[in-house]
Amino acid sequence: MQLVKAEYPTPDHVLVHVSDPHFVAEGLLYGEMDPQLGLVEVLDSIEASGIGPEAIIFSGDLTDKGSAEAYRKLRTLGDAYAKRMGTQIIWAMGNHDERGNFRSVLLEEEPRPEPVDRRYDLGGLRVLVLDSSVPGHHHGGVTEEQLGWLADELQTTADDGTLLVIHHPPVPPVQDLAVLSELRDQEALAQVLEGSDVIGILSGHTHCTVFSTFAKIPVSVASATSYTQDLALSPAAMQGRDGARSFNLVRIHNRTFVTAVVPVGAYAAFGKRITAEETRRRLRAAVEMPETETKPTGGTLSGRR
Repeated sequence: MQLVKAEYPTPDHVLVHVSDPHFVAEGLLYGEMDPQLGLVEVLDSIEASGIGPEAIIFSGDLTDKGSAEAYRKLRTLGDAYAKRMGTQIIWAMGNHDERGNFRSVLLEEEPRPEPVDRRYDLGGLRVLVLDSSVPGHHHGGVTEEQLGWLADELQTTADDGTLLVIHHPPVPPVQDLAVLSELRDQEALAQVLEGSDVIGILSGHTHCTVFSTFAKIPVSVASATSYTQDLALSPAAMQGRDGARSFNLVRIHNRTFVTAVVPVGAYAAFGKRITAEETRRRLRAAVEMPETETKPTGGTLSGRR
């Protein structure tokens, strides 16, 4: 309930966006780290937050080698968290994924080799998942047939707008070597999206958080739950890290797309904690107080006085 007059309404939709778990069937990822531990750390944080998202969107590279057993491990883990949180999971293909096993294990469909493009309806919000994987390669691409499917879907508008999920982000890379694996022929995709009701694009692939625009649409790239890229280096250098994980919180306010990075991990607390009950109390007090008396009298949102 919104107690005070605000510039924007309370959100119509709240989602969580994660990416690149890179699950393996057995052993360690590249012989160095267990990617399941990273995803558990992120999902534990989401569950403990009480956010209660309508959906958790995974934007690709769900497994590292595309094995059926890796997908089964991922689905078992994801389903357990989704059930406890009362939410659903939306899966997208990445360049490390394999379409046949993806389909059979995660979607319970025949293991066909065609691109895995899907539509999901979350109330008035439409989510379109576009498969940008190119089998046998790490760069991304979208076929004419896929663009036709996307254009057909976008001929009608959704009440609360549309989110496009595509693994390869249609934005300039922030690391020099990433040009080898970027999304190719982006102009054709831009032509389909321009003037549509797409209010936001969710991507992964980079193993770091990136924000940009494409065809005048906000783009939000989630970092990886497996390993992350260290950007405190020369753009010509690359170094993965087993840490610095996060998830992206997505809120839709009357077709206004808002996303925020939520780091996970333990840190020293600062200031007095403001509970949800205290927030409601303060908002009720602001409604009851005359406008001339609601000006701040000092203190910060951390609760310190």
